[in-house]
Amino acid sequence: MKDTIYTIPLTDAFKAEDECPFCFIKRKLEQDTLSFILGCAYMEDDIREKTDHMGFCKEHYKKMYEYGNRLGMALMLHTHYVQLQKGLKKKIATYAPSHSGFLSKFKKTRSLEEPSNSALSDWIKDQNKSCYVCDSIDKNFKRYMDTFFHLLTHSEDFKQLFMNCKGFCISHFGDILTLSDIKFSNKEKEVFYPILFNMMEENLKRIEKDISWFIDKYDYKNSNADWKTSKDAIPRGIQKLAGIYVQDPPFKEK
Repeated sequence: MKDTIYTIPLTDAFKAEDECPFCFIKRKLEQDTLSFILGCAYMEDDIREKTDHMGFCKEHYKKMYEYGNRLGMALMLHTHYVQLQKGLKKKIATYAPSHSGFLSKFKKTRSLEEPSNSALSDWIKDQNKSCYVCDSIDKNFKRYMDTFFHLLTHSEDFKQLFMNCKGFCISHFGDILTLSDIKFSNKEKEVFYPILFNMMEENLKRIEKDISWFIDKYDYKNSNADWKTSKDAIPRGIQKLAGIYVQDPPFKEK
């Protein structure tokens, strides 16, 4: 198997014996992106232009704050505020409230998620829909997913890594199903799906047994019994369901 920029991290993820190799990859992508934008990149005009335009989601604002580079974050916040004010001023200048008739007060209140009749309201909603970190992760993650399917059909070594992994979280299991329907021929699907489904069933059962034994350990009759593999059953169980590492400390600048 010839190593490339995407095959090496992918094979490392499958060798890590994580509950989901793709969660492992996404966490690494997120950490690399945070280190990049809060490292020297925040001084680069092209990067700042993108962050000024896109901003960040709630989750990544928090993770950027926890990272620890206060100056870098302040600089990005400042120029983003400048960009935001320019955009808001333009929208306010053309804002015209809709005409409310007598019967409008009796109309059912629309969902806040629905598009409004106001360009200003829709522009405000759009400010919370883009995130530089999320966008960077998604673009690179798609390449890793493509590499995964390529290696499954071109590398016997990688097939063995796949066969011996602990399955995937529910979210990435869904991603694999969606893409496999496109990437594989009908003949390949006949081989792949039984392996994948059996893998998921076995590993969900394994997690369920670990959680069950974790609970049983709190019975006084089992106080001296071995924990087996159940000590970290809760964080592993949550990862399998939600694709998150609840046990991770905040990722900080080194």
